Amino acid sequence: MEPTSALFLTLGCALLALSWILLLITAAREDFTWGLCTVLLPPLSYLYGLWRWELCRDPILLAVAGWVLVWLGCVA
Repeated sequence: MEPTSALFLTLGCALLALSWILLLITAAREDFTWGLCTVLLPPLSYLYGLWRWELCRDPILLAVAGWVLVWLGCVA
């Protein structure tokens, strides 16, 4: 694996983890049940983020940037 691919994959995974943590915090502040569902079913937090776009715009955009970096790491 090339160093740039490894860097893109690492940064992409870090951005995805950070976006999930931010969504977890937002969901837990909004409603305890959504926070618990976010912990137990992580993909559900992104669905919650799409429903509550005004609160979760930044974490969702961070996740999109993470997926772009992961894709670039796989392609490069």
